[in-house]
Amino acid sequence: MQLAGQGDRAMVFAHGFGCDQNMWRLVAPAFEDGYRTILFDQVGSGASDLSAYSADRYGDLQAYADDLVEICRELALHDAVFVGHSVSAMIGVLASLSDPSLFADLVLVSPSPRYIDDGAYLGGFTAADIDELLESLADNHLGWSALMAPVIMGNPDRPELSEELTNSFCRTDPAIAKDFARVTFTSDNRTDLSKVTARTLILQCREDAIAPVQVGEYVRDHIAGSEMVLLDATGHCPNLSAPQNVIAAIRAFV
Repeated sequence: MQLAGQGDRAMVFAHGFGCDQNMWRLVAPAFEDGYRTILFDQVGSGASDLSAYSADRYGDLQAYADDLVEICRELALHDAVFVGHSVSAMIGVLASLSDPSLFADLVLVSPSPRYIDDGAYLGGFTAADIDELLESLADNHLGWSALMAPVIMGNPDRPELSEELTNSFCRTDPAIAKDFARVTFTSDNRTDLSKVTARTLILQCREDAIAPVQVGEYVRDHIAGSEMVLLDATGHCPNLSAPQNVIAAIRAFV
């Protein structure tokens, strides 16, 4: 865990699948002059204690949300700002429902409450797509990482971004990556959205292969009073590809 900054309020940053807290290095420092910033690695990711990981315990996103609640309570946080990328957006939603006193504001970066299409709901993938993705990851972790990172990152004119994401994926324990991918891509948190009471900002990118614009709009439409900002950015990881846009949007919101 990394603690920095100063201020009366805290801002908690949570990373997405296959990543670690380093993915916020271009965003979090911008808020250190007014907030206590908190960065951490999800169990099984980054520099976390891998011995704390259990496939049984972390069989759904609620377990990760419980960890987030535990971190916040340990730090005695109240009415903090939560900034979650990708799957951590829904982890933050679940944590806020478990203890509404923790977060007054939620910033959901490239969120998706469900990745698989379901009737009129278009999550961006068919069930067969996700099955193929999970099988490919299980069969060849390094090959999957090299293939998928450029798709997830977008921005083909900036290959260094895809390379960083590829390297991050490759550093993740293959068995844990397989488990976390299954939990992530088969999750369905649509019914949780209407229960959110915190002020909520959705940051959406154009041409996001993982969480398309219609998914961001769905989140906005199902969290009462929320607002969505369509960033001048493409891909799924604006915290790396367009950090100044992310910083500006968060500042305007909080």
